[in-house]
Amino acid sequence: MSNSEQHGSPSSDRLPFASVFSSAFSGWAFDRRATEGACGPADSDAVRLIWLKNIGRDGVIAEPDPEVDEWRSDAPERLQLCAGDILLASVISGRPKAALVREVDLPAVAVRSLFVLRPATPLSEEHVRLMLAFLRSDTVGALAVGRVGGQQHLRLSQLKALALPNEDHALSTALADLAAAGQRLGEMAAEAGALAESVFDRIASPEDARRLIITTGQLTRLRSVAAARLDDPDFITRTRYPYPIALRWRNVEAQKSADGQDDAMAKEYEVVLRAAETLLGYSALLATALAHEAGVSSKAIKAFKRKIATGQGGPGFGDWQRVLQQIAAAEGMSGLPAEHPLHELAALLADDEAEAACRSLRTKRNSRAHWREDLPAVSASKLSEAHDGLRFLLGRARFLADLQLLDVTNVAWDRHEQSDTVTFRRLMGDHPVVPTETLRHAGPNRISPVLYLADRDQGLHPLSPFLTSEKCEGCATLSLFHADKEDGELLQTSLDHGHFYPYRADERELRAVGLR
Repeated sequence: MSNSEQHGSPSSDRLPFASVFSSAFSGWAFDRRATEGACGPADSDAVRLIWLKNIGRDGVIAEPDPEVDEWRSDAPERLQLCAGDILLASVISGRPKAALVREVDLPAVAVRSLFVLRPATPLSEEHVRLMLAFLRSDTVGALAVGRVGGQQHLRLSQLKALALPNEDHALSTALADLAAAGQRLGEMAAEAGALAESVFDRIASPEDARRLIITTGQLTRLRSVAAARLDDPDFITRTRYPYPIALRWRNVEAQKSADGQDDAMAKEYEVVLRAAETLLGYSALLATALAHEAGVSSKAIKAFKRKIATGQGGPGFGDWQRVLQQIAAAEGMSGLPAEHPLHELAALLADDEAEAACRSLRTKRNSRAHWREDLPAVSASKLSEAHDGLRFLLGRARFLADLQLLDVTNVAWDRHEQSDTVTFRRLMGDHPVVPTETLRHAGPNRISPVLYLADRDQGLHPLSPFLTSEKCEGCATLSLFHADKEDGELLQTSLDHGHFYPYRADERELRAVGLR
């Protein structure tokens, strides 16, 4: 099975309107002055009238309200709604409104300023999510013309001429995650508001009310503080990025706090450059491992492998940079699904600004390594340039926070369930000591106790032997290692603190991937 078939990737990202919807019609032109046919919601033939006002901006049809809503017994059967229909506003003020009709909304009929779009075949939940997002977009809203009472009107003929989005699992999942996050934040806000409004419902004393607010509202305040920290890029890097990068950034922050100490500026400069090289090294090793798994290749990847297999020295800043620069045009990339993480890695250094920042850091790193610096070696401006370049690249690499680094420590096969129970540590954030977690894996490939990258769809990609994890012989800390060379000797070097020693793992694994 190909990658595109496995992930359900579409052959085209647009579909003709007629291939998605078998029919599209305007809502019932109901005369509100007509009293014949009016009935109550409990009557046997009652059909609820759904107006534009019943459609929320969140795409939900409001629940029936017996005090406000209207029901009719004479609604034309051909106009009555079915579960799976999509309602779209034909009168637009701002962004269009659109909603999915569910079983709980029936029986009902759309009225006047709503279009009813009936799918030719049932749409998947993911496809419906994309369709609703598209119909609510400015692309559709921009089609509305004419102003009647300050509002614009959309014509059905314009709608039928549109090319509609095809299924896209990755985009749909991202929209679902965003909606879930918004709902969760909304629930927190509602909880805080309800607490503030109810404080005096049963308590008359201001002192008692204050104690209640302090005690009951503590969790809400802590949530607010935690959420505010996520607006801080430094906090995100330190707590959400993969361990080697997060640890290097913590070292940058720690050294920055040492202002005023002897040689503090030179030490900070050093840790900034190390952090930059770790960021590029980790990203390039990810790209190499993913490329090997996917059958993708480039000149830079081949050169990196030759360097380990036959060279006298190991990879450096320039090798990592070239791997990342060439991955977008690598052979085999065009066949990967749009959601494959290699595409995001390919975009890391894909424009002039990113390339300039990387080149500047590389020059500084090489000058530092080869003692090609005028005294004083580190000026405030040079440190600031390095710091700015690192921050810029870290911002570009924020997608790494979503690509979880999993250190699998144990795998148990359940022959009855035909699945693995996987025990792992999530190596995200600046500390290697993290809780052990478990997951069930029933994919076509068996899992091994090595490092994996979990993508946004929870697909697991093996990183070994390009990246491995073990307790460092030098400092006894769990560390990430990559194969390295010095004077022709095969080594393993830690990405997170730079300790190295002779390669201990089975060299046959290196041979299997072209590293030996």
